[in-house]
Amino acid sequence: MSWQAGAIGWMCKALILPVFARSALPEPSRSRYARLSRLSFRAPPLSLSQPAQVGGIPGLWVQNQPRRDEVVLYLHGGGYSIGSPETHQAMLAALAARTGMRAFLPDYRLAPEHPFPAAFDDALAAWHGLTRLGYRPNQIILGGDSAGGGLALAVLAHLCQIGQRPAGLFAFSPWTDLTFTGASLVTNAARERVIPAHRLTEMRALILGGARPGEANDPRLSPLYATFPSPPPVQIHVAESEILRDDALRMRNRLPRAEIRLAGDLPHVWPMMHNRLPEARRTLDETASFIAACLPPRSDEN
Repeated sequence: MSWQAGAIGWMCKALILPVFARSALPEPSRSRYARLSRLSFRAPPLSLSQPAQVGGIPGLWVQNQPRRDEVVLYLHGGGYSIGSPETHQAMLAALAARTGMRAFLPDYRLAPEHPFPAAFDDALAAWHGLTRLGYRPNQIILGGDSAGGGLALAVLAHLCQIGQRPAGLFAFSPWTDLTFTGASLVTNAARERVIPAHRLTEMRALILGGARPGEANDPRLSPLYATFPSPPPVQIHVAESEILRDDALRMRNRLPRAEIRLAGDLPHVWPMMHNRLPEARRTLDETASFIAACLPPRSDEN
């Protein structure tokens, strides 16, 4: 691991984890997360972000010298209650620079104001909006991180079941099981740098809109319980030290051919830290290579 990883890990545990540990309520976490993103995450030169609506869902188009016709549909993380396209646009701009693809980041509705299944409904509406714009399913790559990674996998399961298989999917540290059966929720609780394990039950109550824990295994929320008939290529990145490690690793039971890459002692969704973390840049490089393998070569690459 790089010295930067050690320093950033210490900073996350000292400064970020305590903020989320105080309360699972979204305010003031939303404003603090937005401020942290503006201060910490920088898009590469020549990146552009443009507000738009796709499928009736507001969001951002992000690009950096696009040179491909395909598109990434990216679902941001934040426990279904914080985060936005703005907090994640720098990372997607860095990925756009590597792939030559545009990305659409929907501003899906958040809990507790809009409990489950609002986020799933909005993500699916954005997908259908892209197809109405003329993108074929095999021209769309799904992506997401944390809760957004779980959401992307949930959307993938639905699309596979209705015969609209995308070109591929990538996920960073996905949250796939809101029934909380993964052993790493306990074994990694002391090592986790970002997510307070003791707040997860409280967060789930906000997401479900009350005392409805029996709905936590709904595949639209917990894709660990979904089925994926004839899935496309899938790549998942997770760190050994995360409490969500087993949420990612157990997806192999549902997606036996998925490429699951286990990193070392890194913070939750470390690719967001691409400005400062060599491991983050390396993960984005690997993700870009995976995306390229999911798509046909451009005519000028033949």
